[in-house]
Amino acid sequence: MEELFKKLDIKPKDLSIYKIAFSHSSYTNEHKTKSSYERLEFLGDAVLDLVVADYLFKNHREDEGEMTKVRSSYVCENANYQYASDLNLEKYILVGHGEQKEGSIKKTIMADIFEALMGAIYIDLGYATARKIGLKIIVPYIENPNIVFFSDYKSSLQESVQTEQKSLEYNLISEEGPAHDRRFTVEVVIDSIVYGVGRGTSKKEAEQEAARMALEKLAVKSN
Repeated sequence: MEELFKKLDIKPKDLSIYKIAFSHSSYTNEHKTKSSYERLEFLGDAVLDLVVADYLFKNHREDEGEMTKVRSSYVCENANYQYASDLNLEKYILVGHGEQKEGSIKKTIMADIFEALMGAIYIDLGYATARKIGLKIIVPYIENPNIVFFSDYKSSLQESVQTEQKSLEYNLISEEGPAHDRRFTVEVVIDSIVYGVGRGTSKKEAEQEAARMALEKLAVKSN
């Protein structure tokens, strides 16, 4: 990991926490080690939210709703996957034999590992260092108008439905797969009619996909 630390310009104090950050649950289960990256991922997600929210508050003039949308665009699976790819994190990730058979590391794991890395940096070196690294990685993307990682389809659908005073709900249809590789299926229902069915590696991702499909149907109906 020396190459990664050099790229990030950091001098870690506790190397063990970075090994945890790169350990997928499939690896820890096989090797009977104590911790996978999941707790650090949870923490890193919160760190990234704060770093980006603070940057937007200080440097942009949008209202709260618009800042929330922008933050969602740059702290999401697609964005985190891109940051992880930029840092070549794939070569440091520890996975079990089942995941190795899949070939390349899954997109969702790459995204999670980036969050876990940010959590590890926060724990090991403090918020100021985590903030500096987060800004260095993310701000160039925020300030490039040609790059948008994520569209908040759920918010767009909510606004559309509210305008027409229709009811809207998301129903979890199924949840399948092992704990480290879950697959969710969600339907979106508008006025008792199913408008879209989405699938994803998280409930949130499945809901966004269902909302995207619903918006496409609504757009066809209005034309």
